[in-house]
Amino acid sequence: MDDDERVIRRRVGDTEARRANRGWWDADADDYQAEHGAFLGEVDFRWCPEGLRESEARLLGELAGRRVLEVGCGAASCARWLATQGAEPVAFDLSAGMLRHAARAAGTSGVRVPLVQADALALPFAGASFDIACTAFGAIPFVADSAALMAEVHRVLRPGGRWVFSVTHPMRWVFLDDPGEGGLTAVHSYFDRSPYVEQDERGVASYVEQHRTLGDRIRELVGAGFRLVDLVEPEWPAGHRETWGQWSPLRGRLFPGTAIFVTEKPAAT
Repeated sequence: MDDDERVIRRRVGDTEARRANRGWWDADADDYQAEHGAFLGEVDFRWCPEGLRESEARLLGELAGRRVLEVGCGAASCARWLATQGAEPVAFDLSAGMLRHAARAAGTSGVRVPLVQADALALPFAGASFDIACTAFGAIPFVADSAALMAEVHRVLRPGGRWVFSVTHPMRWVFLDDPGEGGLTAVHSYFDRSPYVEQDERGVASYVEQHRTLGDRIRELVGAGFRLVDLVEPEWPAGHRETWGQWSPLRGRLFPGTAIFVTEKPAAT
């Protein structure tokens, strides 16, 4: 295969996706933090490349005294910020490489939170043990059965608990991952759910990212028992010059790059 042939769209199951993405994030953790660590901060909660902070958006509600689960935490900057707000966060990730950066940042920042290596499809927590669950681009795009992930989060939340997550806006899958003018032309069907796959010359996946439409996400959430409270599509802020992969001022002023789903587990009746 040449380099172009190593990027394809094909179906991938959970076992293959888990193996590929754990290996990818373990190997890429240092480069990812070197490139994006300053933007994300050591103790900060940014929902997306547009820069929206939880301190401004307040999508999680009251934090003081609440037990919060950060799903797919990466280096856990969000969980550390939550701790400074009086919350009791627990952060987990599949990648040991990312958790190594989380432990390092705890030492340099002085803000420590419990870190757990875990699979989002088999959470090692008791039912109804958290008040809030959240993630900024963690876990959800990297599992084949994201409906099962929603059900797992529902299980560990208490009645009345809130589940808020950000993902790449589904309409972005219509375009190439190009922050310039090449990323302004529609080339893929919005309705093609085939994952984006990077693989080696043997056809073994090294990176997998899943696509779901807005309707798919809502059906997953409702199917798991959640109630949709809001769908936030952050606008590109004036003066924001940061380019992050496919996110850029050019594309950001024309169409959304991020979707943030705000949901609740209904209170017991």
